[in-house]
Amino acid sequence: MELELKINNRSEIVKEVKREGNVLTLSVGEKLYKVDIVKVSNEEFSILLNGKSFNIEVIEASKPKHYNVNALYFKFEVEVIDNESRYRQNRMQSGPISNDNTIRSPMPGKVVKVYVKPGDRVEPGQPLIVLSAMKMESEFKAGNRGIVREVPVIEGETVDTNQLLVIIDEDETLEVD
Repeated sequence: MELELKINNRSEIVKEVKREGNVLTLSVGEKLYKVDIVKVSNEEFSILLNGKSFNIEVIEASKPKHYNVNALYFKFEVEVIDNESRYRQNRMQSGPISNDNTIRSPMPGKVVKVYVKPGDRVEPGQPLIVLSAMKMESEFKAGNRGIVREVPVIEGETVDTNQLLVIIDEDETLEVD
């Protein structure tokens, strides 16, 4: 299982590498950790990590997939960013969940419609591509004015999480009427 965890504005990819009873081997970024976790009560856990013992309380926050983690000497908020939350974020935005004009798939799915091709000029809010996942369709829209550089997918193609869908170069030219 792989999750992205956002802790106090820092994101890390966490993968479960191995599980033996209560002992998990997790990769966090480039590092491996062996963690012994025991659930003490509904919201309380006992953790043994690197020879140190921690008792933590994990409480659901008001937002979905957000948790408040409390321990004796520290507390922080954790957001779980999984395929479902990426997809929901995209549905709420009705636009690209991307940075720098690069649009990627928030989760595995199928390309239903491609509206643009390389060289096309696009305007903010213009539909670019439609992806179907979890029995719902999401339309990705241009966030800025630009020129489509690349569309490495075709209609009907199955895509993976984080797969590149569209790249747009900023259009620096100004049109004067």
